[in-house]
Amino acid sequence: MLLEKIEELLKEVDSLTAQNAEEVEQLRIKYLSKKGEINALMADFRNVPGDQKKEVGIKINELKQATLAKINGLKDQMEEADASSDDIDLTRTAYPVALGTRHPLTVVKNQIIDIFGRMGFTLYQGPEVDDDKHVFTMLNFAADHPARDMQDTFFIEKSNDDDVTKNVLLRSHTSNDEAHYMETHEPPIRVLCPGRVYRNEAISARAHCFFHQVEGLYVDKNVSFTDLKQVLLTFAREMFGADTKIRLRPSYFPFTEPSAEMDISCNICGGKGCNFCKHTGWVEILGCGMVDPHDLEACGIDSNVYTGYAFGMGVERITNLKYRVSDLRLFSENDTRFLREFESAK
Repeated sequence: MLLEKIEELLKEVDSLTAQNAEEVEQLRIKYLSKKGEINALMADFRNVPGDQKKEVGIKINELKQATLAKINGLKDQMEEADASSDDIDLTRTAYPVALGTRHPLTVVKNQIIDIFGRMGFTLYQGPEVDDDKHVFTMLNFAADHPARDMQDTFFIEKSNDDDVTKNVLLRSHTSNDEAHYMETHEPPIRVLCPGRVYRNEAISARAHCFFHQVEGLYVDKNVSFTDLKQVLLTFAREMFGADTKIRLRPSYFPFTEPSAEMDISCNICGGKGCNFCKHTGWVEILGCGMVDPHDLEACGIDSNVYTGYAFGMGVERITNLKYRVSDLRLFSENDTRFLREFESAK
């Protein structure tokens, strides 16, 4: 009697069909759950005579395996049907799209902006293609300054007469942003100017024809060199660590007086001396100084009332110090093997 019931269930299971995943689940509950058909057979198995138990047990196991195979087959059919439905976006690529990462120069530039932003500097970005007036003249560059020569600067239009306002060029520093900002804003001014600059230089591991700078400017009443030093010390320790030391060496820039170059204690060797710092323990990272009164007057600011300081740094230089990149060309070659090294950078 029990064997006949098992045969009937085998035929029933073999002919099972379903229209959706819910129906498949209902079939699973009907046959394979604790209160299902197969478990009910196990309850009747106790009443089977001893000499028939082996045969009946084998048949029940065959029924269970056949039912499992049928239910799983129906599940696979439902999944295949879902995968081929009209809900699939046929415009998607057939392969995974790898996510990119921020360029190391962008990472470092954003860190610089964040540090000075917390010190009250606002962001300003001026033109990369500018005129001689804002790039050189308003910043106190002499008419015969070498930077005005074709071998140093990329000129787009070069006047043959003495009217430098007709000269159009790719800016060679972000200091032109200072001229634009002071010309259109009244003190107090506290502004940070990041951007790309261009110089007619041979491309090598240590130089490139384009690179990135960040310029800072603060103009107000009673601004002193001490204010400049404290701001730069704060920046150095935020960027390179709390133990970083700085030193300021006298220098010359046409648009600042007095002028200085700032070194930091080498964060690679800890100031002990290595190849990167040329065994001096110090690495130069930026130029700075008090804004020349000529610049203030050229921009319409009374130099008898206001003073200010300015500083400028190369983003590539800072990035080299943080990540020890020895070849500047890597920053612009877009080699994905190099860029993947900065996937964890934020």
